[in-house]
Amino acid sequence: MSFSLKRFLPKTLFGRSLLIIITPVLILQVLGTYIFYDRHWSRMTDRLAFALVGEIAIITGEIEVGRSAEDIDRISNIIARDLRLNINYEPEVKELPTERIEGWRQQMVAQTLKDGLKGRLNMPFSMFFGEDGRWLDVSFLLENGLLTVSVPENRLFSSSSYIFILWLIGLSVVLFSIAVIFMRNQIRPIRRLAVAAEWFGRGRDIPDFKPHGAKEVRQASNAFITMRDRIKRQISQRTEMLAGVSHDLRTPLTRMKLELELLDDRDSKAIRADIADMENMIEGYLDFARGDAKEEPELIDVRAIIEKAVKDAIRQKIDIVYKTDIKEPVSIWIRIFAFERCLSNLISNAGQYAQHCQISLEVDHDNMQAVILIDDDGPGIPVDKRDDVFKPFYRLEESRNKKTGGVGLGMSIAQDVVYSHGGQIMLEDSPLGGLRVRILLPI
Repeated sequence: MSFSLKRFLPKTLFGRSLLIIITPVLILQVLGTYIFYDRHWSRMTDRLAFALVGEIAIITGEIEVGRSAEDIDRISNIIARDLRLNINYEPEVKELPTERIEGWRQQMVAQTLKDGLKGRLNMPFSMFFGEDGRWLDVSFLLENGLLTVSVPENRLFSSSSYIFILWLIGLSVVLFSIAVIFMRNQIRPIRRLAVAAEWFGRGRDIPDFKPHGAKEVRQASNAFITMRDRIKRQISQRTEMLAGVSHDLRTPLTRMKLELELLDDRDSKAIRADIADMENMIEGYLDFARGDAKEEPELIDVRAIIEKAVKDAIRQKIDIVYKTDIKEPVSIWIRIFAFERCLSNLISNAGQYAQHCQISLEVDHDNMQAVILIDDDGPGIPVDKRDDVFKPFYRLEESRNKKTGGVGLGMSIAQDVVYSHGGQIMLEDSPLGGLRVRILLPI
């Protein structure tokens, strides 16, 4: 029961807050209207009908005693003057007119009078409203003719019910309008905080973001600002530290290179290879640690980045094709060089273990995402190892031979870049028989 009810609840905080405000007000209004109808309007209508039925009973009694036409005219004038009722007596008429009642309001008024007449008068009658709908004609079939009593609607219906309902609706509209304005002002700081967190998760920043709103929202905003500053400071410190380490490591490597130039090439060949491996390892560590912290995102068509990555791969003798049916631009906020490095790592990995590769671009309009697929026909990766390949320094090939792989940071760098853009990266089985890398980027 509760699960089915959740499907109909609003998804946003604004909608749920309004529901919390509106629900008790509506319940209170329904109860108030019911009490008013039962205690006031219904009873008042019954009393009006009871009084009118008594007057009609007196009129029918006076007509039935067989008075003359002059007496009937005199009684009619008195009744019209004092009771605001019009009567019309047609002698020798033995048939009731067709009843005509339209609309819920006329039916409600007529039914109230019918209930009273059936309890007081034992004679056939019928009812119909006039063309303007303000007079109710009640016809009674007497022994000697047809008596028609025209009753103004206000003798049976109290206008206070309309006034009450109009006031109730008017006050509700005013209260709901105030509630909507108030809730919008309260929700706006929360939305700003959500947007700031989302942008920061995608690698973008809102430099003018300041805490606003209620005390609790300000506390959450201040906590976010503190967290954001700490993350930025840690990334900056890590980058600066590794830049210093890089400088310190490159200095002795440079000296070693100079010393090797003085040795015989045969003796120094192995050492030169080791030094080259060390340089590649240092560059890989720096790429992983440096990330994309200093690069500002730009709104760019992701197709251009994919096309450039494909051209670079082809120059590296990788057999790769690019397929897409998308004609319009797919604009995304991207750190260009970081994302190019991400695609380069993924394509290089695919080209290293496969003969043929394919990269394609799709757009998921329902989820507002760009989908990049990189497929190959290589041996693939076992399902139980697919999460491990994203760990830093993890390699399926255990050797450190640069011919069989790098230092185990390519996939980690790619994952960091995708995550820094607020996206997702996952490994799947490829239709080509090897591995598929699926990248999801928010548009």
